[in-house]
Amino acid sequence: MSGRLANDSSPFYFQLTLFWELGASRYLFFSLTLLLYAVIVSFNVVIIVVICLEKTLHEPMYVFISCLSLNSLYGSSGFFPRFLMDLLSDTHLISRPVCFTQLYIIYSYASSELFVLSIMAYDRYVAICKPLHYHSIMSPRTMCMLVAAAWLIPVFSLGGLLYLTIRLPLCGNQVPRFFCMNWPVVQLSCVDTSLNSVAGLFVTAATVFLPLCFVLYTYLRILLVCQQKSSEFRGKALQTCLPHIVSFVNYSITLFCEVSLSRYKADQLDPFIVMILSLEFIIIPCLLNPLIYGLKLPKIRVMIYRMVHTNKASF
Repeated sequence: MSGRLANDSSPFYFQLTLFWELGASRYLFFSLTLLLYAVIVSFNVVIIVVICLEKTLHEPMYVFISCLSLNSLYGSSGFFPRFLMDLLSDTHLISRPVCFTQLYIIYSYASSELFVLSIMAYDRYVAICKPLHYHSIMSPRTMCMLVAAAWLIPVFSLGGLLYLTIRLPLCGNQVPRFFCMNWPVVQLSCVDTSLNSVAGLFVTAATVFLPLCFVLYTYLRILLVCQQKSSEFRGKALQTCLPHIVSFVNYSITLFCEVSLSRYKADQLDPFIVMILSLEFIIIPCLLNPLIYGLKLPKIRVMIYRMVHTNKASF
């Protein structure tokens, strides 16, 4: 189905072609996905509320953790509502404006996640390598500037990339994905897409590879400092860095799977494998990050425990 045309050369609807016929089991998949979305929202809201309400947690490290949870809510909201609709639908058509909105939200979520992980790595680097200057370096002003940069850089860089995609005349509407993605849409173009390819490589380098390299650099510096310190110091450094390391490794692996998938024609692969590889970078970090920080960091764990028991006592 080509859909009604928005102009002379571009379809108004895209068709997401990787969905398969679920039959009556679609209601089971819908229920499980809705439950997963509810769990993700609940876990991340709890982290944000605990950090906001507890004044002792108004420190850079915990503010950055709340930003990570806020970004998880943002990214999951760009995916789950539409995915839930598609599970119950027979056509899997998505309008051009909704498609580009979803594309922008998911891509900006993915990029902001890396930037927030980068500033968290910098925060740990300052705390471990320059403890005496920590409060002067990580001042409230610096903290606000870092958070603003983590959000605004992806917003503007991906906004430019999206503009280049929107302006393209398209000769098809078949998108071999479970949700809208930039390169599959660009491949539908009737004209040369060299500019989009160059811009895509530049934005990927600026918003993905540079933050990854920065995180690796900060941990190399931390490792060099720890080698010169006592075993007790190294143990404390590992304890304070471990949640961030787990989050970073987890997200890097899931993002690598998604980037690797983009090099293949998804409609020629097993739809179930494509679904796992393409959805894990949205689902797994959003689900695991609040668990990692909520269970591993004592201050957050104690506050959650206190909040739960206070609510139980009130009943």
